[in-house]
Amino acid sequence: MVLAHSLRALLLGILSGPRRGACAYTMAPPRFFALELPGCTLAHFAVGTDASGAPTDPRVAALMAPPGRSYSLCVPVAPGGDCGARVRAARLHQRLLRQLDRGPLKRCQLHRLLCYQPGGGAGTLQQGVLLHDPSDSPDTRRALLALLDSYLEAPRPRLGEFLADSPHQLWQRRWELLDSQGWRQVEPEPVGPAPEPELHPVVLDLPSSGVFPHREAARAILEACTAFIPEARAMLELVDRCPARVQKGKFPVIVIEGLDATGKTSVTQAASESLKAVLLRSPPTCISQWRKAFDDEPTIVRRAFYSLGNYIVASEIAEESAKAPVIVDRYWHSTAAYAIATEVSGAVGHLPPARHAVYRWPKDLLRPDLVLLLTVSPEERVRRIQGRGLEKTREELELEANSIFRQKVEVCYQRMENPGCQVVDASPPREEVLQAVLSLIRKSCG
Repeated sequence: MVLAHSLRALLLGILSGPRRGACAYTMAPPRFFALELPGCTLAHFAVGTDASGAPTDPRVAALMAPPGRSYSLCVPVAPGGDCGARVRAARLHQRLLRQLDRGPLKRCQLHRLLCYQPGGGAGTLQQGVLLHDPSDSPDTRRALLALLDSYLEAPRPRLGEFLADSPHQLWQRRWELLDSQGWRQVEPEPVGPAPEPELHPVVLDLPSSGVFPHREAARAILEACTAFIPEARAMLELVDRCPARVQKGKFPVIVIEGLDATGKTSVTQAASESLKAVLLRSPPTCISQWRKAFDDEPTIVRRAFYSLGNYIVASEIAEESAKAPVIVDRYWHSTAAYAIATEVSGAVGHLPPARHAVYRWPKDLLRPDLVLLLTVSPEERVRRIQGRGLEKTREELELEANSIFRQKVEVCYQRMENPGCQVVDASPPREEVLQAVLSLIRKSCG
């Protein structure tokens, strides 16, 4: 009790006492945070002068109060928020996550954290992480400050440290680099409750970071990568050879979608043989040699690569559909569904609602006549993956380990519109599934 009163007195003294230079206390607006907790639940809290006076979410208080200690690390986007700044911030965040998995920091618990301003729009969202050290070891603080020192260029990750003077009042003290004095903690700011926003904070950012509404939006991201990803220039040269607008031929175009191990490969092959159709795949074969390079990049870069791959496929569809029916193994729906499910933290309930603009087909991308979505039960998917005996992709591992992520992908598929997906149960024997697919194709496309 004496310690709690002493800490409160110290904090209030810092708040009210005079400050000089970079530590001068200003009445800054509160910053809002979305914290992902175990079970994919989200908790919202605010840090700033207007955040005091109300009890903090008990789930947040339990994570940040003693005996352990919690730290926030957020990656700001440089002023202007242009494509280059957004790519640099995304790569910095990826680097940060990898470094937190080393040395004394490896024993800490990591939770996904977003810093945002309600209604702030594209470029204001900051990706981050909340790091919880159950033992409150001084080695953790030293390792974090050494980590900040390793970032020589701005913007650096922003480090905040949480402390409590009572079970209900939390504070955050940020670390700042003060000229030649090194890293110093500045004045504490109160932590308080924040209302859950109407839309997940990342949704406003999606058209600029993962679900690109047109070709130029994705192209601008890869253009910003050409200085450090050699494959980006080659990809752009290939995309630029494709017409900006292409028209579908007189024959129908059918897309078959679905999670891994739902039978897409066998069904698309068999359907194309039955219909004497041309079989295409997205991403197209011509960019397969670059997939490894882009799969190692953060989401904004990876999704730009796959989005542009869809426009290359569109050129192939336009050419082939003038001569024969076309079957496509995955297309835009896959790119969008995985991007939304990955970027929107939390459970299914945090996804953008049905009929939101993020689910709409890009206006400049060739549209298919029919999209079929193959589905199987989670148990059947696991059985099929094990039966294949092949190395699992990163997406397969995520789908298998995280049932909530799988549900989010499936819901995103089902919310796509113009065109939407027609669901096909792919659990029966292969020939039965094929006949169901062919029946839907003949019914919808004649």
